[in-house]
Amino acid sequence: MDYKEEDYLMLSGIQHFAFCRRQWALIHIEQQWQENERTVEGELLHERAHDTWATEKRSDVIISRGLPVQSRTMGISGSCDIVEFHRAEEGVPLYGHRGLFRVYPIEYKRGKPKDIPIDMLQLTAQAMCLEEMLSAEITEGAIYYGEIRHREKVLFTEDLRTQVRKYFQEMHQLFDKQYTPKVKWSKSCNACSLKDICMPKLGKIPSVKEYVREKIMEEETP
Repeated sequence: MDYKEEDYLMLSGIQHFAFCRRQWALIHIEQQWQENERTVEGELLHERAHDTWATEKRSDVIISRGLPVQSRTMGISGSCDIVEFHRAEEGVPLYGHRGLFRVYPIEYKRGKPKDIPIDMLQLTAQAMCLEEMLSAEITEGAIYYGEIRHREKVLFTEDLRTQVRKYFQEMHQLFDKQYTPKVKWSKSCNACSLKDICMPKLGKIPSVKEYVREKIMEEETP
């Protein structure tokens, strides 16, 4: 099934969703957001990475920054920080350029590689959009991490692709219902920019009575 353009979700939301479904819903359904040091640094890094629709050529490589992408089958739209088009014997044609090109998407992140694959899922989603738009086969890309100043290669495996499709299906279902999942506290909550809005520790309190008792004890403690 193809989605209508007015029903498209933000591609970048898959990173929020994979990290925490509630965080995604607070941002994309309830339209709540709160900046912290990490989000500001991330925005600055992305601003340096691309200027919408800007392109440059270096030898046999064409570099596109801020390239808009979308997928009708997944119902998403967004942009790629950088897409490199490498001249190759097997590839896709590009309008205004001779020959064929291999497509290589690159995502920029402020920190360092994570223990969970949320960055890889976002990049895989970008690659799947490019494949649909260009009728191309894209096997790999890279994530540039600002903290280590290094590219990490990502192979677009079938497992990653399956997870991307699954997550976007779930996201559409929640968005259609306008449903925000209940809080589930974890150690990851401490680094979340929405911690003060979400108030995850309330989810650890089994009852209002116990919550009030805890607050009273805190006030009585010298």
